Amino acid sequence: MFFKEVSDFFAEKFNINIFEKILSLGLRVVIAGIIFIITIYAVKYFKKFLKKGFKKLKLDDGISGFLSSLIGVGLYILAVFIIAQFLGIDAASIVALLGSAGVTVGLAIQGSLANIAGGVLILILKPFKVGDFITENTHNNEGTVVEIGLIYTKLNTFDNKTVILPNGTLANSSIVNATNTPFRMIELKFDIAYSANFQKAREVIENILKEDEMVLHEKPILIAMDSLESSSVVICSRFYVANENFVSTRYRIREKVKIAFDENKIEIPFTQVVVHKGK
Repeated sequence: MFFKEVSDFFAEKFNINIFEKILSLGLRVVIAGIIFIITIYAVKYFKKFLKKGFKKLKLDDGISGFLSSLIGVGLYILAVFIIAQFLGIDAASIVALLGSAGVTVGLAIQGSLANIAGGVLILILKPFKVGDFITENTHNNEGTVVEIGLIYTKLNTFDNKTVILPNGTLANSSIVNATNTPFRMIELKFDIAYSANFQKAREVIENILKEDEMVLHEKPILIAMDSLESSSVVICSRFYVANENFVSTRYRIREKVKIAFDENKIEIPFTQVVVHKGK
């Protein structure tokens, strides 16, 4: 009888202790989850606050975006350590675990580390900045830079698509920056027939360029014979416009020249096939 009472006491005590531990651990996990959710929103708003502060300091958009992302990652890592300690996990144990797994983690994220290093190089060397129109020659991606992030750079294309490029690729690629200077040269070539009046065609193009308000008349304007092809004479025209007017001016001048050539009876040759029928 005595032994039965003793065994019942320990069984009851043991079950109560297990229930208390499970309840305590469950409560900690729920609180840790709440803390992590709050951290996500807090970091999001803190990054917005940082960007506004960087903007007031007139810091470059690319640098401010990169620093905001870097600080955000640091805050997430700090939150993980705080939550781990709250759950009763020793922070020193986490550091030791990360240290022992450092080689494996390094190999797994070496691509991301290369992208981060590429982002740092882009911000230091400044081959381009937010707002520049660039062409990445490795994969022929081009567009306006809208964001330089911690790992990726975002471009906005002519047809309003978003292209996301790894910073490591950009740092090791040949890049053409079309907006590094305030103006840009346009080169247009026009074919005329050998029977057409070359001087007249040249005057037509020259008058169009002189009358166009977007053409920078203080910059040199070149109109010259470019080459003699098998069925046409090629006239080359080169002139400068402001960067923001490049695309519209290029299309407009080409259209005006075509209309003017038609009005002045200047023939534009096209491929023809002549068939001789034998008797």
